[in-house]
Amino acid sequence: MGRYFGTDGFRGEANKALTADHAYKVGRFLGWYFGELKRRAGDSAPPRVIIGKDTRRSSYMFEYSLIAGLTASGADAYTMHVTTTPSVAYVARVDRFDCGIMISASHNPYYDNGIKLINSQGEKMEDGVCNLIEDYIDGRLVAFGKKMPVIPFAERDKIGKTVDFASGRNRYIGHLISLGIYSFGGIKVGLDCANGSGWDIAKSVFDALGATTYVINANPDGLNINENAGSTHIEGLQRLVKENKLDIGFAFDGDADRCLCVDENGEVVTGDHILYLCAKYMKEQGELLTNRVVTTVMSNMGLYKAFEAEGIGYAKTPVGDKFVHEYMLKNDCALGGEQSGHIIISKYSTTGDGILTSLKVMEAVIARKTTLSKLCKPLRLYPQIILNLSVTDKNCALSDSAVQGAVKRAEKKLGEEGRVLLRASGTEPLLRLMVEAQTDLQCKACADEIVTALREKGHLI
Repeated sequence: MGRYFGTDGFRGEANKALTADHAYKVGRFLGWYFGELKRRAGDSAPPRVIIGKDTRRSSYMFEYSLIAGLTASGADAYTMHVTTTPSVAYVARVDRFDCGIMISASHNPYYDNGIKLINSQGEKMEDGVCNLIEDYIDGRLVAFGKKMPVIPFAERDKIGKTVDFASGRNRYIGHLISLGIYSFGGIKVGLDCANGSGWDIAKSVFDALGATTYVINANPDGLNINENAGSTHIEGLQRLVKENKLDIGFAFDGDADRCLCVDENGEVVTGDHILYLCAKYMKEQGELLTNRVVTTVMSNMGLYKAFEAEGIGYAKTPVGDKFVHEYMLKNDCALGGEQSGHIIISKYSTTGDGILTSLKVMEAVIARKTTLSKLCKPLRLYPQIILNLSVTDKNCALSDSAVQGAVKRAEKKLGEEGRVLLRASGTEPLLRLMVEAQTDLQCKACADEIVTALREKGHLI
């Protein structure tokens, strides 16, 4: 990870870790950098940058700061307003923007925010560009072979403009609707929009495809994004499905790039379940290129055993849909994703897309003339504990010999029928501990030992 940019952009508490001044400087750099690239290629047109945002209150502040920086450097800023991360990636690619920016902290609470950068191919921005932005913020930029303590302002007719581009959002909605190859008529669907970016897009798509929709958490007020809602708090959707006897439910996060499901019985369907049922369906349809699914190290051991039983190969990457997509791109894989619900289907998207994922799950259910619970039944997940641990210093805690000793003892106890993963979060000031074993009791015992070591060494807050 860099000084400011982690695995999913520049993220932190608004006006503390990530300030309006940071956003202005990111805009200043991007406007100048892409203008310089165009100039060196003999193109005098101004850079075009597409911007979207989620529903948190600070998103407006960051949007205006980014626009000020971009236009001051000579770029034209196109605004999609409140929209999803995958919609920005889609529009950046199909409308040939120089880059895209999504203002969101995804599943984090409202007081956090983030700046996600997307390249012209609709993919996460290259690390090299993010490193240059960090150098510019810190006043030590070296670009195009020379030191750049300051970058020039655009003047006169070279100053950029702002363009309302709500039409891009509508084009993305049309794209999603076009992917629905079956009618959803007669199917009762629950949608939890997390009071976030997908608050009206998801319903619009499902309504257009004929579903009877029941929607919760679709009243954003700037402060309630992800609050007891969405894919990180799926209990509300479980209640909705059970109380209204719905056929299926989908929960999105703040920027709608991830999706978890609830089956007709009110049971949670994780990202691992989604990867399993989509992989089986795509293999049947001849669409599982290279017969390999890309997962992260957080995926459950039970998923790999289920893949082996189905004759489906798999790969493991570090946590982050960025790494999943990079592997997919290099190895021509059609499907990949994370246990948390970031699912990438390369035929349709370059990033995790929660609403797209929900449509493909619906397609598998309808095509197989069955229920979601039956599609997931062959997959037996191992018991797993995942803890988010607030610590004083992530790197110090991870490198502590007592903590590592506790991890090794737990690994030895579990042998080949379990595993332990202790890692620093790439998006929050946390350590994430995952323990997987054959029984809940084994999980708890191993997790307790590691947490005790962290506490005794004074790392826990």
